Amino acid sequence: MDYNAPLIMMVEDDADITRLNRKWLEEAGYNTLNAETLAEARDILRSELPDVIILDVQLPDGSGVDFFPELRRVCAAPVLFLTAKDKPEDRLAGLVTGGNDYITKPYDIAELCMRVNNFIVMLQSAGRPVEILAYGSLRLDIVSQRAYMTGVDMNLSAKEFALLKVFITNRDKIMDIDYLYKKIWNAHSDVGVGAVKTAVSRLRMKLDDSEFMIVSKRGEGYSFLTQ
Repeated sequence: MDYNAPLIMMVEDDADITRLNRKWLEEAGYNTLNAETLAEARDILRSELPDVIILDVQLPDGSGVDFFPELRRVCAAPVLFLTAKDKPEDRLAGLVTGGNDYITKPYDIAELCMRVNNFIVMLQSAGRPVEILAYGSLRLDIVSQRAYMTGVDMNLSAKEFALLKVFITNRDKIMDIDYLYKKIWNAHSDVGVGAVKTAVSRLRMKLDDSEFMIVSKRGEGYSFLTQ
């Protein structure tokens, strides 16, 4: 999997539709995830931050339209509604709720991919190229410099975000304070030992009760591990 490729989440209970959508989207260079129910979608959103969501209106455990406000509280990704209903009021219900687009079943798969691509282009043209670093339940948006754990914004400072990024990209390695200070503050650590220790301490608190831990190695530095 290319972790820098856009992530498309499909909430669809029809296995044949999902299989076809996944084939076309992955051939177009996207990563995909699928939930067959709203319950599964909730679980995914606790650990993933999709770039675009394709959301069926009618699901086994509820309505995609009714689920939308809940989804929007944890994810700002553009949402494309799928609906089998052909009445104007049914097709527009998702847009009135706040969705970005809709398409009716049966649909042309090439058109679906085109609409997804339009969302990605829109994000990029707005100065938000999709660049994500993912590790376990952590997902870092490199462009906006926001980190999410199980789908929840960690509210990191710029230095904490930079520190977490260095830890993830060098996981299981021991990094001394001088390396961290040069990497994040672009200076030598003779005046920045306290800054590094403070940032590490704050990041540890925000990683508390997760599967991650920052381990201190006396005389050597810090290591980022999973429990």
